[in-house]
Amino acid sequence: MKLLAIETSTERGSVALWCDGDLIRRECPLALAHSATLLPLVGEAVAEAGLAFADLQGIAYGAGPGSFTGLRIACGVAQGLAVAHDLPVLPVGTLEAMALASGGERVIVVLDARMGEVYHSRFAAGSPLIPLAVCDPAELPLPDSPDWLACGNALALHPLLQQRLAGVVREWLPGLMPDAGAVARIGAARLARGEGIDAAQAVPFYVRDKVALTVAERVARGGRP
Repeated sequence: MKLLAIETSTERGSVALWCDGDLIRRECPLALAHSATLLPLVGEAVAEAGLAFADLQGIAYGAGPGSFTGLRIACGVAQGLAVAHDLPVLPVGTLEAMALASGGERVIVVLDARMGEVYHSRFAAGSPLIPLAVCDPAELPLPDSPDWLACGNALALHPLLQQRLAGVVREWLPGLMPDAGAVARIGAARLARGEGIDAAQAVPFYVRDKVALTVAERVARGGRP
């Protein structure tokens, strides 16, 4: 099975090519916009594998949540390539992929959502235990059992999260970010089960529909007007 994966839900964009269980990865340069670097990196990965786009069997993308612009880029590129080469598309949840990448059995994922909020969910053996949601760090729901792994950049950006989770978490991975390698692993498994969708059905998963705070909201939180 040969599948391309695209992940641009945060500032750390990446692409990965799944080739019968082997992965070829490329990372987007941090100093440049994903829109300017993504397609050249895809071409590099395909060329390194000695393949052509006609050899691919599907395209997976990080569907969200994450940066609104980044999610639109990943979805749009996946759709464009899928239409051009008549391939199925496989949306993969950002937090689901992070849980897989953590290597944990029971995982709490917290990704910074900006505006003082975090995206969060909990997983056991790769399956979600609670609905994915966005909340204030002070309102993060806690599991009622110990020995969890917690991952995601919100742990470092919002110290209150570590205080709240200290009683139930035994392992911390605050540096773990969304990555195309995990998206490829999940996408390949879904493609093998015949779960690909038509490119026209692919959409980003935003979780919330608000991009920024209003002036009044910034002032209420102690910011500048």
